[in-house]
Amino acid sequence: ISYFQVYIIQVSVGSHQWTVKHRYSDFHDLHEKLVSEKKIDKNLLPPKKIIGKNSKSLVEKRQKELEVYLQTLLLKFPVTAPKVLSHFLHFHLYVS
Repeated sequence: ISYFQVYIIQVSVGSHQWTVKHRYSDFHDLHEKLVSEKKIDKNLLPPKKIIGKNSKSLVEKRQKELEVYLQTLLLKFPVTAPKVLSHFLHFHLYVS
């Protein structure tokens, strides 16, 4: 049985608020695309941790770090988010 952590991230844009659920690997894939396409700092994404990666305290810490990561990305693209980021955040479902 393989086990993986899903992070539930609160997203808010203006008066709209919703949650998205992604694995760390999804964040990594998003980050790789943004680094190559939009020249985002490659060190912006919190690092992958191997030892104790499923401990409750590490999961909570990473959850907060990933929220900060997404907030930072949204600040970098205040007018129009790149398509890959918009899709990741499910903008097409919540923002008109």
